[in-house]
Amino acid sequence: MIRKPIHTYLAIAALVLISLGVIFLIIRDSGVETDDTMELIDNGVDDQNPIVDGIHVSTGLVEGEGLEEVVTNCTTCHSSKLIIQNRMGKEQWNATIRWMQETQGLWDLGEDQDIIVDYLTTNYPVFKKGRRAVLGDIEWYTLEGK
Repeated sequence: MIRKPIHTYLAIAALVLISLGVIFLIIRDSGVETDDTMELIDNGVDDQNPIVDGIHVSTGLVEGEGLEEVVTNCTTCHSSKLIIQNRMGKEQWNATIRWMQETQGLWDLGEDQDIIVDYLTTNYPVFKKGRRAVLGDIEWYTLEGK
């Protein structure tokens, strides 16, 4: 067995340390925060998050009274697509909010809860045919077996 001289290992260790130092400097100088002091991104309704054709561009939510409260309180934890795909009445939304508070760490919404629930039931009402519309205009065909 041939042994490499100790200076070979020292050179490799030095290269690794230098590489780690360079990576640290790049991250530090890029303006990316590397600790727990990062602020939450504000997805609120403003010039950076416009409403086009009645839709809040960054979330896809319908424009209406209570939109800002929904964006502020709901999309902090989950995608707006989860809101859009669910259709519930007031009682069901309030039960869902209670469940999120009891099991998912959702804070007390206070007066915003009524505003949020009103927004959701107005803009995403319960479908009489379920949560998803029945497929239409589909041309079905039979698969031929072997």
